[in-house]
Amino acid sequence: MTSMQRVLTTMSQREPDRVPLFLLTTLHGAKELGLSIRDYFSRAEYVVEGQLRLLAKYRSDCLYPFYYAAIELEAFGGHTIFIDDGPPNGGGPVIHRGEDIDRLTPPRLADSPGLLRGLETIRLLKERVGDTVPIIGAVIAPFSLPVLQMGFADYVDLIYEQPARFARLMAVNQAFCVEWANAQLAAGATAIGYADPLASPTNIPRALYLKTGFPVSRETIARIKGPVALHLASGRGLPIVAEIVAGGAAAVGVSTLENLADWKAAVRGQITVLGNLNGIQMRRWTAAEAEAEVKQAIAKAGRGGGFVLADNHGEIPWQVPDEVLLAIRAAVDRWGRYPLDWLPPP
Repeated sequence: MTSMQRVLTTMSQREPDRVPLFLLTTLHGAKELGLSIRDYFSRAEYVVEGQLRLLAKYRSDCLYPFYYAAIELEAFGGHTIFIDDGPPNGGGPVIHRGEDIDRLTPPRLADSPGLLRGLETIRLLKERVGDTVPIIGAVIAPFSLPVLQMGFADYVDLIYEQPARFARLMAVNQAFCVEWANAQLAAGATAIGYADPLASPTNIPRALYLKTGFPVSRETIARIKGPVALHLASGRGLPIVAEIVAGGAAAVGVSTLENLADWKAAVRGQITVLGNLNGIQMRRWTAAEAEAEVKQAIAKAGRGGGFVLADNHGEIPWQVPDEVLLAIRAAVDRWGRYPLDWLPPP
């Protein structure tokens, strides 16, 4: 099977030839090219070459041309802080007072150099791999983007104290998110990763999310013209599993704080489960530990399809060495072949 066939098969809740593996290495391409992270993300051609080299090295079942979350903040007039050994971060809020929300408008993609680089990256990758390998685009959910736009504390105050301005901010962010996601799909992305960490009960009470973030998520996903994988970026999700399923996502990223078997049971074959290798601990794994973690994840969630092995956050840290990633790859080859005859009968 090609990677595309493998992923489509598991997402149809059937067993492919082996468990699909998504090694979501966004920063490791800079190492491959011998570039700083800032320089690596400065040109689409660098990211394309980095992704293709990583694909050849690790034989992941997807390409992941995600740059960094703050690229969306840049579109709203913000800036990015680059560091030498980790993901770029937002350089500060673009919304400083409530009146700024009153004047806020969705940025035009054509006026956003970073977003245009992202689209060019997807187009070039699509030219190289066609329909053989899924290309995963990425957006920040309208409900979570304000953490970058205005800061966590001020945003939480807004949710509680200024419902009209919260609604206006959601409308602006939703329009931007939908346009950005659909532009990536038009450029050649197969699916969209929808990062919504604030939706997690780890970060916000479930009752408040159901009243505020969930309607926004459901409406936004419905307007995205392709499959969406909702990711809570390491946060817990089982308390809102019914809403995640009802919200229209085709897949969900699972936290390492939760049990993959519980998730498989909870979604009942309605959506695909991704996860949940611990990216923080991963940097210190031995080859034997990596194999044990892979084997355990497959044992919990691999049977019957509907499962993609990945990390728990949606981005493997810069510090994770090649030896660990290659050990994960080898373990999937050993333990992820269907049928999973080494498992006891269900």
